Amino acid sequence: MESPEHSLPSLFKQLGLPDDPVSIDRFIATHSPLKPELHLADAFFWTQCQADFLRDEILDDADWAEVVDQLDVLLRKGRGV
Repeated sequence: MESPEHSLPSLFKQLGLPDDPVSIDRFIATHSPLKPELHLADAFFWTQCQADFLRDEILDDADWAEVVDQLDVLLRKGRGV
């Protein structure tokens, strides 16, 4: 059985956020750069439910972990990567 592949827009949709490219770019521009010592799930802008989801996906190395890591990188460097 193959693992599902998730995209950045599908992660935003899963988090209940607008998932179009302009909204994703705006979100990243607004919330980056994250401090190096701050875990993604601990950022102030997540709801508790969103933070729990992000944390659980990384801790469990679950289906969404790769795209959560991608979002983490984008929020640390900004969208222009």
